[in-house]
Amino acid sequence: MEIGIIGAGNIGRILAERLARAGHDVSIANSRAPETVDASALSTGATAVWAADAAQDADVVIVSVNFGQIAGMAELIAKAPADAVVIDTSNYFPHRDGVIDAVENGQVESEWVQEQYGRPIVKAWNSITTASFRDKAMPTGTAGRIALPIVADDDAQRAVGMRLVEETGFDAFDAGVIADSWRQQPGTPAYTTDLTTEELPAALDRAQRNSSARRRDLMMAVYQERVQADGKEPDPDRQLALTRAMF
Repeated sequence: MEIGIIGAGNIGRILAERLARAGHDVSIANSRAPETVDASALSTGATAVWAADAAQDADVVIVSVNFGQIAGMAELIAKAPADAVVIDTSNYFPHRDGVIDAVENGQVESEWVQEQYGRPIVKAWNSITTASFRDKAMPTGTAGRIALPIVADDDAQRAVGMRLVEETGFDAFDAGVIADSWRQQPGTPAYTTDLTTEELPAALDRAQRNSSARRRDLMMAVYQERVQADGKEPDPDRQLALTRAMF
């Protein structure tokens, strides 16, 4: 498939490397010039392009930017073919992204993203930390392989997202429609807790919508407390333990 990735941060770079290795024709763009894209993203054959060109002629467009940048991506997404699958990896953190009133007033994050783009999206790869995404990919069928939830309103588009998740080294779990995507957002038991296919359904079921934002903010407060106490960010294992402890 022709895959365009908008966003060359931690997740975007790994996606470019793995999806190109899987045999896809991958283009990746950041907010600057193609020559500024990190070489690691291009190590298996992906091509760096200008952001204005990333979505053109793509079968799949993956947007991997901070939630606060989503509205600014609409012009780029409009360049994608009408039948292109658009996948969003973002999460809303108001301390970083600024307060978005619609989300604060109860709109599901991914529904808000769809409104900005004026087209359906698939939500994937938003429920895993960079460290786990980088270090814990496993071949299909490996015991203990981490499962990632994927949601979309269109069954065929969800299937595309699931295929690509599998190709990046994780079990793909069909988590339903966009209206239920809040179950895999920050502050829920499925978010960055590295669960298997057997464990993930119960975690999604345990999610509590009316408390997820509060738990998201608590998670960030605990994380920052550890940074201040230790003088550095928690290592990946400590970060995972802190997140799991909340649930």
